[in-house]
Amino acid sequence: MDREFDTIELEVGGTPTAAVIWLHGLGADANDFVPIVPMLGLDAGPAIRFVFPNAPVRPVTINGGMPMRAWFDIRELGGRNIDEAGIRAAGDTLDALVEREVERGIATSRIVLAGFSQGGVIALHAGLRFPRPLAGILALSTFLALADSLPGEASEANRLIPVFMAHGHHDEMIGAERALRSRDLLIDAGYPVAWHDYPMGHEVCIEEINAMGAWLAQRLA
Repeated sequence: MDREFDTIELEVGGTPTAAVIWLHGLGADANDFVPIVPMLGLDAGPAIRFVFPNAPVRPVTINGGMPMRAWFDIRELGGRNIDEAGIRAAGDTLDALVEREVERGIATSRIVLAGFSQGGVIALHAGLRFPRPLAGILALSTFLALADSLPGEASEANRLIPVFMAHGHHDEMIGAERALRSRDLLIDAGYPVAWHDYPMGHEVCIEEINAMGAWLAQRLA
């Protein structure tokens, strides 16, 4: 693959037999979730490569057109007027990152897609459509975008992909009711969703990190 990727990588254990590709949220960068890895309690399990890509820098409408790292443009809060082209392009980037892990010797069935907020939108979008089986999707403080197109685009290979969703009751950026609607859409479509909610805002908490670690250990055992 000729494509260059802007990523930070962290390996747990010896030679990786599994991978987690983890996308940050709006205005953050690849460093954002690196400190969480040692807190996941995965040292005793299989060797895992964590890949944290940087989103491109682009103008973001809701922030007055200020350039920042973003997987897609946010034109308004609440989900109307969504940047479908941007979401699809970021999904293609995530697909390419999966293919890079395959080239490095990791089966798709040993790859988890993870993301927070904007990054979670892309993890869900790409994971539900990826043509070969994946290990799971971690969707943190996020929502299901382009839901209307999912029935026609969903991958048969990932019809039963496990999805871990977590959200804060007091999330001021992506309301909990929006995440609950996304959860219900996924469950109604037949996806096994593990739902977790916490008394927090648009962030992560230690209880959530512990739950993620247990879920990852199970998915990648």
